[in-house]
Amino acid sequence: MNIGIIGTGAIGGTIAKKMVAAGHRVKVNNSGDADKLNARAEELGASPATIENVVKDVDVIILSVPTIAIPTLPKDLFANVPENVIVVDTSNYYPFRDADIEEIKKGKVESVWVSEQLGRRVIKAFNNLLAETLANGGKEPGAKDRIAMAVAGYNTEAKKTIEGLINDAGFDAVDSGNLSESWRHQPGTPAYCTELTAEELKQALFDAVKEEAPLLRDKTIIDLSLPSYPSHQDVVKYNRGLFKKNPKSF
Repeated sequence: MNIGIIGTGAIGGTIAKKMVAAGHRVKVNNSGDADKLNARAEELGASPATIENVVKDVDVIILSVPTIAIPTLPKDLFANVPENVIVVDTSNYYPFRDADIEEIKKGKVESVWVSEQLGRRVIKAFNNLLAETLANGGKEPGAKDRIAMAVAGYNTEAKKTIEGLINDAGFDAVDSGNLSESWRHQPGTPAYCTELTAEELKQALFDAVKEEAPLLRDKTIIDLSLPSYPSHQDVVKYNRGLFKKNPKSF
């Protein structure tokens, strides 16, 4: 499969590396200059591409940039991209980083807002795991306690394609419904960064409370803003501990 990835940070870069390892043809773009892009692409085993070329002749486009950067993408970026090309949004909204986006603050689902900015339907995926989990938590299909990711979107076939890529990355996939339901795996929900199996993730998605999520998201940022950032395991444990009803415990 031909995949274009915009953004090569902790999430985008890890996705690129895993997709290359799985045998996909991957090209990447980031906000750095040509030298930095070339170096990063070589590190990932991918091909460097301009922002215009990264969306050409691909089957899937993965956006892995901060929410605040979405409106800065070229307005005509998808003008000539065929409708059957799947666009994936991996972003999560954090006000301290992404500033005040009033529509999201008033309750609009993050990836619905992203879709509106792009003028393009999107699939929400690769957003509910920490970068460390994505990099090192994958297992072979059928393995005990294999961690799962949530996938939301408009089209069952498109979601199945992305579920295949999630499997290639080493994780199970759980269909969380239409894009309007993707709030169930936004920050501040039981599904977010809690490293659950597929069955546990299904329950966590069901248990999510939309009105509580922004408060818990902001609480997490404050509580984890320590002189030294906590370990990966401590972050997962903290996230699980936010919810009295939780299918997982250490």
